[in-house]
Amino acid sequence: MGKPILAIVGRPNVGKSTLFNTLAGEKISIVKDYPGVTRDRIYADVTWLNHSFSLIDTGGIEMGSKDKMLVHMREQANIAIETADVILFLVDVKQGLVDADYKVADILRRSGKPVVLVVNKVDNFEKYMADVYEFYNLGIGDPHPVSASSKLGLGDMLDAVLEIMDLDKLEQEEDDRPKIAVVGKPNVGKSSLINRLLGENRVIVSDVAGTTRDAIDTEIVYHETEYIFIDTAGLRRKSKIKEDIERYSIIRTIAAIERSDVVILMIDATEGVTEQDAKIAGVAHDRGRGLIIAVNKWDAIEKDNSTVKEFTKRVRDVLSFVSYAEIMFISARTGQRALKIFDVLDSVIQNHAMRIQTGVLNEILMEAVAMQQPPSDKGKRLKLFYMTQVSTKPPTFVLFVNSKELMHFSYQRYIENRIRDTFGFMGTPIRIFIRERKEKE
Repeated sequence: MGKPILAIVGRPNVGKSTLFNTLAGEKISIVKDYPGVTRDRIYADVTWLNHSFSLIDTGGIEMGSKDKMLVHMREQANIAIETADVILFLVDVKQGLVDADYKVADILRRSGKPVVLVVNKVDNFEKYMADVYEFYNLGIGDPHPVSASSKLGLGDMLDAVLEIMDLDKLEQEEDDRPKIAVVGKPNVGKSSLINRLLGENRVIVSDVAGTTRDAIDTEIVYHETEYIFIDTAGLRRKSKIKEDIERYSIIRTIAAIERSDVVILMIDATEGVTEQDAKIAGVAHDRGRGLIIAVNKWDAIEKDNSTVKEFTKRVRDVLSFVSYAEIMFISARTGQRALKIFDVLDSVIQNHAMRIQTGVLNEILMEAVAMQQPPSDKGKRLKLFYMTQVSTKPPTFVLFVNSKELMHFSYQRYIENRIRDTFGFMGTPIRIFIRERKEKE
């Protein structure tokens, strides 16, 4: 199950980016003392009391403004509100209650989403508590005083978030049908592919980029196996944005990847692999999802004997960090090799959930050590004691060694490659964690 999503929403300049950075533990958003600086929504994973959630930072909601930037920010905040499980509504104690706060509160009430009202910049609780009570007038619940910059009151605020977050619902056991997120830039053919696999036009398809605005779940049965396909609004490079809403569709892509087991990243064969494709692949890799790269519109490419080989090399060069990903060349329009996706999917799903017995794993480990001696430094040599698999989806291993410092990245990669040579694991990342233990243990 994907992490619940918590969105920070409010009018400009109330400290949303400062709160986001404090909770995320690093400076990700640009923070300035004038409105409209936070241009793009930023994401981070946050854990509180063993509960993890994805945090979204939004630009401020400025109602009624015709300014293009503020219109953009209003759009992104609206998408955040639609997608979030809980909303942190941030206001500013020093500016006091203003008309714009009432307007934002009205939007949040209409959304029907759970809201935690957060009064920021309360650097001194005794001095400002009388002013905090003023925010009861918004009629949106108890105000929670915090100081994002001084890190005051954050624990109580997060406790309030957990209280209204439906954790039972979010953490309940889902059905075990494989979930496949179909992601990529607008107009790459995501909906066309799902229609082709489904055999009917259930998803709206148009030649206008960004037609598919919302993530849509589609059940598809193939050879008596049920799959859930998640279609998403695509990602578009900023320089090409035509519609406000396009700019902020990445949230749906990330939310879809969070919910999935396997990601199908669609690449436009006529455009080639782009930086935006690399960003999406990076999200899938970081989240440990199985990955298939489907190069679409292959029917539109003039080909000779080396076309597939050359295109594959370009994809592998740009997406070198996901060298395990399966690559397919398809045409959603003509149906060319589209149904072959199910065979590849089944293989990736199986690899993603593969478990290897400890005895077999250690035979491979000993062979690898015999073939290439572990590194040494100042007379001390790395010793590999044993390895065990601790989880699946993705396959995750713990390797016990005498010294973590001696485990060079290149040797860890060598061990990973030996495991892949033996067991395949195509289409899935694998994780190896190094643990140090004394020889006597």
